[in-house]
Amino acid sequence: MKRFFILIACLILSSNWVFAQLTLEIEITGLHNNTGNLMLQLFDEKELVITQEIGSIKDKMSSFSIHNLKPGKYAIRYYHDENLNGKMETNALGKPTEGYGFSNNVIGKFGPPPFEKWIFELKEDKKLQLKITY
Repeated sequence: MKRFFILIACLILSSNWVFAQLTLEIEITGLHNNTGNLMLQLFDEKELVITQEIGSIKDKMSSFSIHNLKPGKYAIRYYHDENLNGKMETNALGKPTEGYGFSNNVIGKFGPPPFEKWIFELKEDKKLQLKITY
């Protein structure tokens, strides 16, 4: 009987971890101005979009709170939509003319960095501080 109660207690504790609802706070700094919006996508480790968010800009920064996430691996990409057209502007060579960034503050050399470098693990509520690149 004692083993039964220990087993039940372990199942309850593990189910709390499996179904935990976590919050991810994201702060993006270094924007050139307060014009437009910040567009953000959160991906799971399989590169599937979990959510897309639009953030306002104040004091050259933007903040997001994403709730009800399960523990796991995630990745973020974002850009500064200065002209509010819903897409990232690029020059004739394809280089972005609006600010952009990725989780882990990784930067690509010729194009975006490999997706694997964006990935971070979420085990508990977390706050990320990211810096935009222009």
